[in-house]
Amino acid sequence: MLSSPLAQVKGIDVHRGPFKVLEGASVTLEEGEIVAVMGENGSGKTTLIEAFAGILPLRSGEVIWQEGDESTVVRDSEGRRNPPPPMGLTLQRGGICGDETVFERMAVSLSVAGISSDVEQILELLEHWGLRHRSNDRVAHLSGGLRRRLAILCGLAPAALSQSPRVVLLDEPSEGLDESAKVTLRGWIRALSSKNHGILMATHDKELSSCADRVLVIEDKSLREAPGDSSGEPSKLPGISQTSEQSPISSLVRWSMRMELRNPIETVGRATPAIVAILLSYALIMDHDFQGNDSRLLAALILAPAFIASISSPALVSRLSESDCGRWWNAVAGPMARPAFSITGSSILLPIPVTYLSWFVLSGSVDDQVSSEVILWLWIPALVMMDLAIAATALHLLVADLSRSSAAPAPLLLVVLVWPFLELTDALSSIIDEGVTWGLSIHEPLVTCIVASLISALVWLAAVMIPDY
Repeated sequence: MLSSPLAQVKGIDVHRGPFKVLEGASVTLEEGEIVAVMGENGSGKTTLIEAFAGILPLRSGEVIWQEGDESTVVRDSEGRRNPPPPMGLTLQRGGICGDETVFERMAVSLSVAGISSDVEQILELLEHWGLRHRSNDRVAHLSGGLRRRLAILCGLAPAALSQSPRVVLLDEPSEGLDESAKVTLRGWIRALSSKNHGILMATHDKELSSCADRVLVIEDKSLREAPGDSSGEPSKLPGISQTSEQSPISSLVRWSMRMELRNPIETVGRATPAIVAILLSYALIMDHDFQGNDSRLLAALILAPAFIASISSPALVSRLSESDCGRWWNAVAGPMARPAFSITGSSILLPIPVTYLSWFVLSGSVDDQVSSEVILWLWIPALVMMDLAIAATALHLLVADLSRSSAAPAPLLLVVLVWPFLELTDALSSIIDEGVTWGLSIHEPLVTCIVASLISALVWLAAVMIPDY
């Protein structure tokens, strides 16, 4: 029976830092095929899996996925990148944030793959892998073995419940599993193959590789192919589910907001340096009578705490760095992951209350009439500060995505955000001195705020467009 390709890499060269890991590699994964990738530690097994997922930049070649009659260039050497069709993915480190519950992780893995599932279906999946009794526990509280079971199940389930052929990418799936879980894994892999799903797995486990139809051995940056044994009996899988048109980005947004709300003290903690700045400023100027040219100094002191809160590293960055969680989202959501996270993880609600708090604390000597005018229009620079917070978060995400050598100078880009801060200082100073006017002069507060917003937008655009080399 003729089969159709689900995904393929064509002539790819991949570097890890300065070192070339794969050279001229070409692999095609067909419907109903199990392909095992083997080799020594550091030979490039994980690199090949991540190249298929579109995570890694290519020096040459391209990665193409097929969904029905449509083909998608997931990534190529010219910088093009598109989100892949729905897939199952298990990274070597799992890709799961510890703050998620077991049930939430299963639901997210299915939703990003366009699978509509109800509570009972998810609990049934967990039952198959001995995880149902821990469904409400946080992943961080699981043992290493149970956490690995969950990561594997999240990679297999999108295909197990799908009506159409899917790609499943597994990186060292048997690592950390006990013998009973390994038996379940082999049975599920053979069952998925019988339903025309394609499985590509990197493994050291010779027993697991025996169920493969083909074996790819990586030696000296190139691939050597050998036939597999295709051994093992398929297990019985749960019944298929309905597909949905849900975008992975909507799942990403809900997930990130849920993680922010899970530990609100971390989000509020971004405001701690701002509050310290307010208190220090108050201690320094409590006896100062602001007059004349002092308005710019006062404006800078008012906006500095919100600026500090805006450029602080958000809690979401550390969550995405945990167990390659960010790389997992980068793979399933494609190039829109970083822009979406820069907005959802920026704590954009902080600048407005911090700015107003700073004004009420530091403006004691300001005339009441002036104070009323400022309070009426203070939301304008505070709103622009939200743009600045989004740009700063994008820079933090960029640094987290880059390799260590490339990331070293990247935090210096935060210095660029001092420019829009100074523009906002000029705008607030003008509001204090003259109130808000509606002219189009470059020195008018509204125009100055627009300029600050545009600068922040350009920084954000640069941060989300720079590829993750």
